[in-house]
Amino acid sequence: MVHTFAAIDVGSFELTMKIFEYGGRKQMKEIDCLETGLSLGADTYATGKISKEKVEELCKVLSHFASVMRSYNVENYRAYGTSAIRETENSQILLDLIETRTGIHIDTLSNSEQRFLDYKSIARAGDVFTNAIQDSAAILDIGGGSIQISLFDEDSLVSTQNLRLGVLRIRERVESLGADPYRMRLLEEELIDAQLLTYKKLFITGPVRNLIVMDDYVSTCIMRKAGGKGTGYLSKKEYDALLDDLSEGGTFELARSLDVPEEKVPLIRISGILVKSLSNILRCEKIYAPGVTLSDGIAYEFAEENKIIKPGHDFEKDITACALNISHRYNGSRSRAETMRQICGTVFDAMKKVSGLTDRDRLYLDIAAILHDCGKYIAMTDIGERSYEIIMATEIIGLSHNEREIVANIVRFNHSEFIYTGNEGTDNGTLGKEGYIKVAKLTAMLRLANSLDRSHKQKLKEVKASLSDGELKLHVSIPQTFLLEEAFFPEASDFFEEIYSIRPVIVRNRS
Repeated sequence: MVHTFAAIDVGSFELTMKIFEYGGRKQMKEIDCLETGLSLGADTYATGKISKEKVEELCKVLSHFASVMRSYNVENYRAYGTSAIRETENSQILLDLIETRTGIHIDTLSNSEQRFLDYKSIARAGDVFTNAIQDSAAILDIGGGSIQISLFDEDSLVSTQNLRLGVLRIRERVESLGADPYRMRLLEEELIDAQLLTYKKLFITGPVRNLIVMDDYVSTCIMRKAGGKGTGYLSKKEYDALLDDLSEGGTFELARSLDVPEEKVPLIRISGILVKSLSNILRCEKIYAPGVTLSDGIAYEFAEENKIIKPGHDFEKDITACALNISHRYNGSRSRAETMRQICGTVFDAMKKVSGLTDRDRLYLDIAAILHDCGKYIAMTDIGERSYEIIMATEIIGLSHNEREIVANIVRFNHSEFIYTGNEGTDNGTLGKEGYIKVAKLTAMLRLANSLDRSHKQKLKEVKASLSDGELKLHVSIPQTFLLEEAFFPEASDFFEEIYSIRPVIVRNRS
């Protein structure tokens, strides 16, 4: 039986809907794509709100999308808004208005969620992604409001950073200076170079051979030059020649030759400058443009969740790698983090059947274990609060803002007194009831792990856990004194028992 799915991207410059078909062989195939130019970001970045006229146009386009979905008998869809919606001051009112008038529910992606979906869309391109990240590689994800640069080395995510250098934002900023066209180009280049040089000083340690470009602007030009979608790449020399061609022609002539609206040409040029500047800094040899969009990432995620496809890449490993690099940046101890992760994982698995927690919650606990004391970098006092501030101020690719807040609170309450909320006359803050309960349950596990390595000397050689008769038995093998851990364990055990009504006990096996 054949099923259909629609992926809708409400972007800063364009609205895109892709229709996918999937059936017995469990593969998703794109069967239609609708694109409409609508510069929502120009309003948002300039005034903080989308004008009434553009809201009317947005609703008209989405109503058409809804009609097309009905004609395809679409069974499931997902619609996401990116920075133009995310940064609009009245976003909740706007989204309610859109759903009332069009019937389409739009969820707003945080930057880290958006970039993670973009990253998945590149993975959907297959060999381009797989082959490139086997060596040193960078993904440059260019949006209207910002760019994301993710560095890989030998198939592992090394770092990811967001910079407010989106093509629309740059265009609006430079236009506000009132420069003539020639000076505008020079200002755009200077603005881009200034921020990328700062990025280089902080994060680049050596050459990066491959650059994968994802955008709605210059990628099309790269693909044409390389021979078509997903078929190849350009050498650095070939790319520089392409950019020279894009810089020479007038706006009208380029719009005709590229078959794009005139208003898109300046954005293509800015995107081209971003690629050139970063490729110079990284000393890249090859530049790839897989020709995928956020809509492909939305479809990939849907297929992954519904087991339509089997992922060829471990994305959760990349989230963990991101957390490990944050820990390294703040001088976290790798050996202690690994000990905390091992104990937390053992406790979580033993409690899984009775805790009501999911595999996603296990990931939160794992990240909290990695970042459990990152606040020490700022001050040795109030470690919980300082750690909370670092985590909330640092994007972790793949986690939403709400998920990051869950992790930050687990780490906070590992060091400080747990705050009880939800009683009469109080609420659970931005976490909500479900998030608050998750934080309590996972904090109890992290505190237990922390108490078992209180000396920070990784005394435990092995920890096994079993659940029986209302007790969580922790079987430990230790070759040396365990006095400090045994002294702090009862306090952590009391809190754990309060949360789960199960008492942790140490079963000690001497070496």
